[in-house]
Amino acid sequence: MKLLLFDDYKLGVLNGDQVMDASAATTGLGYHSPQEMMQMLITGWDEMQARIADAVAGQSGVPVASVRIRPPLPRPGQLMCMAGNYLEPRKPERGEFNGFLKSPNSVIGHLETVELCPAEASVFHFEPELAIVIGKTASRVAPEAAMDCVFGYTQFIDVSSRGLPGGFFLGKSWHTFGPMGPFLVTKDEVPNANALPVKLWVNDELRHDFSTAEMDRHIPELLAELSNVLPLQPGDVVPTGTHHHGLAPVQDGDTVRLEIGGLGAPLQVTCHDPLGRNWR
Repeated sequence: MKLLLFDDYKLGVLNGDQVMDASAATTGLGYHSPQEMMQMLITGWDEMQARIADAVAGQSGVPVASVRIRPPLPRPGQLMCMAGNYLEPRKPERGEFNGFLKSPNSVIGHLETVELCPAEASVFHFEPELAIVIGKTASRVAPEAAMDCVFGYTQFIDVSSRGLPGGFFLGKSWHTFGPMGPFLVTKDEVPNANALPVKLWVNDELRHDFSTAEMDRHIPELLAELSNVLPLQPGDVVPTGTHHHGLAPVQDGDTVRLEIGGLGAPLQVTCHDPLGRNWR
């Protein structure tokens, strides 16, 4: 199932190019925020799946282009990112496990605008990433059990300001630096998440073209190593890193589009720099 939040954070289901309103399925859940609603949906999926099916039964839907799509996990409890995690020409051998926490408050949705921070960055990069959505608590999970903790997947762009002091957190956690979406695709629709094509365009110029098969640590091993450090909870989001080959400056006025096979429509954002800097 392809789930989305749309307009005033109503729950929807994507059917082809139509959005089916599934908000009736969330009646009575007693949530206080869209993120809490999604966490309740994830933890109660066995029941919620049937409620959603009933809510959308008989609907004709509305065109997806006619709604405002919100990020599917608007404020995840943890946004745990990977540093690298791909085998590539400049790093053909396995590296050490390396992750970092990015601010959940950086998350924005499809067709929104990334505001480049006014700090003295040397350049800005947009890193295309497959993101895992956690479905149940994962703490010191074994690799062979890790996939049981996955609820689904979404697309994520790890916006990065280079050359700043303070490490990954300061370089990657500014307002709007976490585009996500447009959809949350349940695990059953993705037979092998480590065999998906990843492409990213800047102004229709193809910058990235790689496969998630090229990950250094595939998803089961990645989640095992990560959950050995900290517990992951339902609704947490784990972007899985990027292939750095193809990274180039992104600047004011650029349009960035990410498409990962099997996850629905591309995730697209625009870029605004109040300082009007130029790196090309």
